[in-house]
Amino acid sequence: MTERHSTLRARRRAQTQRTIQAHAIRLFGERGYDATTMNDVAEAAGVSPMTVYRHFPTKEDLVLADQHGELIAERIAASPAGQPLVRRIGGALVDAAAALTGDDVAADRQFLLVRLQLMISTPALRARHLDNQYALQQAIVGALDDDATDPDAAFQAQAAASACLAALHTAMVRWAEDDGRTDLPRLIGKALAAVFGDDVIGPAR
Repeated sequence: MTERHSTLRARRRAQTQRTIQAHAIRLFGERGYDATTMNDVAEAAGVSPMTVYRHFPTKEDLVLADQHGELIAERIAASPAGQPLVRRIGGALVDAAAALTGDDVAADRQFLLVRLQLMISTPALRARHLDNQYALQQAIVGALDDDATDPDAAFQAQAAASACLAALHTAMVRWAEDDGRTDLPRLIGKALAAVFGDDVIGPAR
């Protein structure tokens, strides 16, 4: 019974976080990041300011907090271990982008677009975004499940993850500048191909 209650609490907490963040991103997009307060977000989400701060300690966290790293890590972990590192990582990045921006998830696509545009246009968020990139890099390296005791293997995994994330960032900036009109998975594939060659994400993509 205790485990069930714990699971229900975790689900409610996650749902509350999603609700608060969705309202925050909407308000930031409509009014501007600087013009929107944490109290504004709380009022829109129908919760107390204390609840907002409990889930998002800073205003920047309202934009930067995400679970996309988990999605990418899961797809990397499920990929064949014998494939080249950049193919495993690149394929996961393209697949995750497709899952987040498909026609059946229009609301998620708009949320991702506004969130990304905020990160690009707001100086305070640009600086914190680097922390997110590092955390994502570490999640990718962990998902590759290479021998952590081998310094060369760890270095190669970190280098591959860093290079793939640089290509991802370039593609996402272009997508944001195009106001989401282009196909994000295709842009990511093109960016990866520009760096690693046309076959980086495999012939089936």
